[in-house]
Amino acid sequence: MNNTQTVLDILKGLTGTDVADQMDVNLFDTGLMDSMASVQLVMELDEACNIDIPISEFNRNEWDTPNKIITKVGELQ
Repeated sequence: MNNTQTVLDILKGLTGTDVADQMDVNLFDTGLMDSMASVQLVMELDEACNIDIPISEFNRNEWDTPNKIITKVGELQ
């Protein structure tokens, strides 16, 4: 499975919303995600994509849209 689909699947599981047609929606400003969901997102991405995302380096502004998340995952692989 590619990164885009993996991220979208994880986001759908966390938010209950299919954001595939809203790739630049701010997940935090819209209330779809909060700090607890961020931790869950990091854990699920670590496992699904075999990457290490130190939570201490998690900058919410770099992970606030599906497109940004997909880009960051690609950079960490």
